[in-house]
Amino acid sequence: MKTFTKTLTKTLTTLITITLLTINFSLAQTPPPPNGGGNPTQGGNTPVGGGAPIGGGLLILVALGAAYGAKKVYDYVSADRPE
Repeated sequence: MKTFTKTLTKTLTTLITITLLTINFSLAQTPPPPNGGGNPTQGGNTPVGGGAPIGGGLLILVALGAAYGAKKVYDYVSADRPE
C-alpha cells in the first residue's frame, strides 16, 4: 500500500507542477497590437491575428483528411465483400 501511495503522490506532484508551469507560460504572452482602423497595406497597423498566412497548412490538413476518409471507405467496402 505504501508503494501505491508513494507512486500516486509522485505522479500527482509532477502533473500539478507541469500544469502550473504551462499556465504560467501561456499567460505570459503579450497582447496583439491594436488595429486603429488603418489599412495595413498602406502602412497602417497590423490586422488582428498578425496577418499570418494559413493557406499552406489548410491545404495539407484537407488533403490528409481526404486521404483518411478514403482509407476508411476502402476498409468499410473491403470488409463487406466476402472472399
